[in-house]
Amino acid sequence: MKRDMDLIRELMLKLEDLPVGPGDNVHILPANGGLLVEDCSVVPVGNYSDHEIEYHLSLIEKAAFIEPTRHGPAVGIMFRGLSWSGHDFLDSVRSPDVWDKTKQAVSTAGGFTVDLLVFAAKTYLEAKIKGLIGG
Repeated sequence: MKRDMDLIRELMLKLEDLPVGPGDNVHILPANGGLLVEDCSVVPVGNYSDHEIEYHLSLIEKAAFIEPTRHGPAVGIMFRGLSWSGHDFLDSVRSPDVWDKTKQAVSTAGGFTVDLLVFAAKTYLEAKIKGLIGG
């Protein structure tokens, strides 16, 4: 299965919005094209299959975008919150405008890694900020 950065971004935005308190550790599963949170509420996620969501949740965990847990479930992830690098990733691609420009840049380049994607987003944001402050 191919990595879908649109899905990773969307999942990260959904995870960030979950009401997880300090010390909480929430089991999140893919279900009915969304995220099934422990309290049985389903958070919808675009137009993706449960298999695609499960695969991309595991990629998010492997990329260390979420706080690690000692023992994860066989399906889904244990979620305590975003990690520092997860917040950095999300803050760099949060704006739909920045996300579109970043995807356009990496598409033109012909390939990317997550680090290069974040670099492209940060570079675009930096240029935008310089324009705003006159630097």
